[in-house]
Amino acid sequence: MFMEQTVTAQAEENSIASQPLSKNAQKRAAKAVRLQEQKIERRAREKEAKKRKRRERAQAGDAEPRKRRKMGGLDQTSFAAQVVIDLGFDDMMTDKEVTSLTSQLAYTYSTNRRSPTPFTSLLFTSLNGRTKARLDAINDAGYKRWTNTKWWEEGYDRIWTSKSDSRDGDEDLDARRASVVYLTADSEEELMELKEGEIYVIGGICDHNRYKNLCLDKAQTSFIRHARLPIGRYIASLTTRKVLTVNQVFAILLKWVETRDWEQAFWSVIPKRKFQGKTIGPDVTPEGGQVEEEEGQEDADGAEEVASGEDGEENDQDDGFPSSRPQPVLSTA
Repeated sequence: MFMEQTVTAQAEENSIASQPLSKNAQKRAAKAVRLQEQKIERRAREKEAKKRKRRERAQAGDAEPRKRRKMGGLDQTSFAAQVVIDLGFDDMMTDKEVTSLTSQLAYTYSTNRRSPTPFTSLLFTSLNGRTKARLDAINDAGYKRWTNTKWWEEGYDRIWTSKSDSRDGDEDLDARRASVVYLTADSEEELMELKEGEIYVIGGICDHNRYKNLCLDKAQTSFIRHARLPIGRYIASLTTRKVLTVNQVFAILLKWVETRDWEQAFWSVIPKRKFQGKTIGPDVTPEGGQVEEEEGQEDADGAEEVASGEDGEENDQDDGFPSSRPQPVLSTA
């Protein structure tokens, strides 16, 4: 009797498996196969291009050592301020937006690591839920090996509420709270300069701009300062939505530290597609003008490459800025 039931169950499974897929299912399957093939081909082309460049440098007598350069070997001058990425919005995003956000975090870290004027440290707070699970799944939790970064499960208010992080008691805690500035486009205050010793918070959320006043409300509830980037003051002619990704906001801050020039920082980071019909300054090269990839697929792949560097080593993958569609709450509209 048992054998008959087993044979019957197997026959039913075989019957289900033999049923033809719907047209939509066939299209999805074909698309998945095509994307995987394209990914393999792209990796092969990248490896071949790297080998070709090494051969050309060797022939020119300018061969570089194969050992990757560490951050300490770069000519860098750190800016003594801290940037916090507030990840306390995990339950307000879709799975696709979480994937896009984790990609932006990887690019943010890579940008700081490669900058001639990096911030002294990056702090990621409220790490939990799908965001943590996604980061854990990339390169065997490679983010835990990122240099000069801290990861807290607690919120950013631990900065001024935890005496274990303070040396001088309550007075120092009050001073640390006063040094925090939450960046949000909904603020009436403009951020005119960055100062060493201060802490700048970026809202880590991709939400297609669904939520209004989200970061502003959070800053006001925490009784901390808030400010917006002065994009409108320097680029009033921006023709499209002034919505920036987390890593683009961070790159703008880095560029200001390097140049002390907001206008140059905006022109060099904001994607050039947002300046339709406008002339870009001759001394500025846009860094974020890639064409948007389909559904953020390239973005996710790129994040895995960026996040794979261990112990502060440079990764051979050139890291640009994410080109996926999801956007953070921080906008300048």
